[in-house]
Order: sequence, then structure tokens, then C-alpha cells
Amino acid sequence: MGKSTFFTGQPVMAQLLQLIPASLVAQTAKRFQSNHYYKKFKAYDHLVSMLFCGFNQCTSLRELITGLQANSNRLKHLGLNYTPRRTTLADANKCRSSEFFEGIFHGLVKHHFGGSPDSLKIKAVRDRLFVIDSTTISLFCEVMKAAGYYRNGKKKGGIKAHTLMRVKDQVPSFVHLSESAMNDRVFLPMINLPANSIVAMDKGYVNYHVMKRWTENNITWVSRLNEAANFELIETRSVTDYHQKHGITFDQLIILGNKKTTSRRPIQIARLVGFYDMNKKRSFTFITNNLKLSALTVAKIYKQRWSIESLFRRVKQNFQFHNFLGDNENAIKIQVWCTLIADLLVAIVKETVERLRKSKWSFANIAGLIRLHLTTYIDLFKFLHDPEKAIITYSKEIQSPQLLIFDS
Repeated sequence: MGKSTFFTGQPVMAQLLQLIPASLVAQTAKRFQSNHYYKKFKAYDHLVSMLFCGFNQCTSLRELITGLQANSNRLKHLGLNYTPRRTTLADANKCRSSEFFEGIFHGLVKHHFGGSPDSLKIKAVRDRLFVIDSTTISLFCEVMKAAGYYRNGKKKGGIKAHTLMRVKDQVPSFVHLSESAMNDRVFLPMINLPANSIVAMDKGYVNYHVMKRWTENNITWVSRLNEAANFELIETRSVTDYHQKHGITFDQLIILGNKKTTSRRPIQIARLVGFYDMNKKRSFTFITNNLKLSALTVAKIYKQRWSIESLFRRVKQNFQFHNFLGDNENAIKIQVWCTLIADLLVAIVKETVERLRKSKWSFANIAGLIRLHLTTYIDLFKFLHDPEKAIITYSKEIQSPQLLIFDS
């Protein structure tokens, strides 16, 4: 029988998995001992199964397993030699540490978008700009402690994703998962930023010790002034007519902190910038440690903080967080990490196509295409470059002549 060239490639899912270096999986599994006590269902098999769940937006273990079984003839292309049972996957979600999946995510970010350099001095403001914020995902039961009000005597659980995003890449640079009741400011000590970075954050993240350390390391931070902040005014700067026209109301130098409590909250010289948003009819007071940037630039830097909301909205709209496959903290974290990995893989595809093929695709369209053709044997990058040409080639390969065993 003649061999059709249609089946010489790999399904879309396999092409996505090729973006994850095998060495990264092996090293991460060894570091966290993720394959210990597992005879068949290794860490890589677990990763592939949960990514299949994320891309297909499976809502239950049964739906995920039957989906894998329906594509059992193509599992070898995904590196899977057998279909796991529901109990096997449920036990793995409960017992295999979520640190393995966390390591895969951060390793992928470093591999595809580069690690943090020692210094970003020669870069433009946008290339040096990082944004910090968090988003909360409500859970179906009280698994992780939640913040907020009680309803009917009960409070549902929630998981919070504390996120550091580089504005240039529009992907998370660092993520920490915690219960939703965790205070935002404890996230700052976990972050390592290169010198000459610029970071924008909301006033909920204000941590005087970390902010002073950033100042000593030549890192610019921009936030909003907390109403309860203690400071002493030392100088009022003049504001040009151009800046006043664009909303700047005042520019002041202050001593931030209370001199009587320096042991608990160190003091430092900072700067207050007043800004009036003419569209929202609202006044803002920004605080920063940078004394050289123009007041209008400080306001524009803080405005970039809202770009991280697009990231949160992108993840929640293209992947489902309404149903979780486990009722324990480890299983929930694994599913969130795998969803973030799936989002990162789609972002890598989008960035690669735009850089090499000069084609413009929205993230939602690429994510939808991947979901519909996850096990289809079609070259993903060729299709995104020229869909019509790819479909013509696709049709010809399907209709390739085959040698008949018997005369018709």
C-alpha cells in the first residue's frame, strides 16, 4: 500500500511539546525526585496528560482520560506509551509535588525569553519595565484559606497567583501560588530583579525593607502612596506648563518613613508626583525613588501596570478555571501550573510566528486553533504563516493515490 505523506509529521500537541526541552524535564524531575516510587506513570507522562487537559479544557478526570483513550493511537507521538487510569492520575495529582511543574514553568520562561541579566542599563524604559500584581481564582470548596466576606456562614477557598511580568514579553517572569488570604507584600522578598530595572506595583505591595534594598541596587520602583504612610516634605519642585497640561499637579521630594521607627521601617528619600486623570476625573498620587525621571514619565510608568490585567484576562478567557480535577491543594496547584505552561506555549508560538513569519494572529485565535486541532497532523507554523496554502497542501496529502489490493 502506498505511504501517504500526510502521516509523516506529528500532531499539533507533539509540536508544542517539542518546545519543552527534554533536558529541562529530566533535570527538574531529578531535582524534585518526581519519579521516585512511580513505576510507569513518570513525571513527563503526568505533564503531558495535564497539558492535554488544559488545551482541551477538560472539566473532569473522566473527560480527560476518555479524551486520551480516544487518541490512544497517537499517544506515541506525544511520548506516552499507555493511557493512565483515573485512579493513577488522581493519586499522582495528590502525591507528586507541584514543585516539578513550577520548575518546568520557570525553566521554560528562562529558556525561551532569557534569564534575568545582571544589568539592563542600555535598554529602553519599556525593555526594563516589570509589573507586579496578583489575581485570585475562586475554588469550589474551602481547600485554601480565602479572603473576603462569609456567605451563608461559609467562605469558599481561593488560590492567589502573585505575578511578576516583564512588559516587553507580556508573559509571567515569576509566579508564586498561595492561598488567597496571603498578604501581597510578602511576595516582594521572593523577587530577584537585575540592576537598572524599573518596577511598577500597587500600594498593596509596599514593603519598605525591600524598596530600600532596590534603591541601593539601582532599581527604580513606582507605586501609589498609601493613605497611612508617614513622610516629611523637604522640597517642592516646579512643574512646567507642558506637564500641567498633561495632568501633572505637583512634584515633591519627601523623607519616606518615620524617624522614630527606623528599626522596623527604614527611611529613605523618595518623590511624590500628583496626577489628574482628565478622562476618569480622578486624582492620583504616585511615589517613586527615582529623582531624575520626568514627572510625566513616572505617571506613564505606573499606567503600564494595567497591562498585567490583560495577561490575567487572557489566561482566564482561554483556559478554564471553573472545574478542578482534585479537591486538595497539591492537585489544584498542579492544574494551575499546567495551565500557565499551556498559556506560555501558546505565547511562544505567537511570538515565533510574528518574528519569523511576519504574520499577525491574536492569542485567542491561536489558542482556539490549537484546541480544535490538538491531535491533527498538520504543520502548525506553516498553517499560521499561510492558512490557505497549508489547507491546499493538506487536502492533496489526504487525497494522495494509494495502490489497491483488489481491482474495483
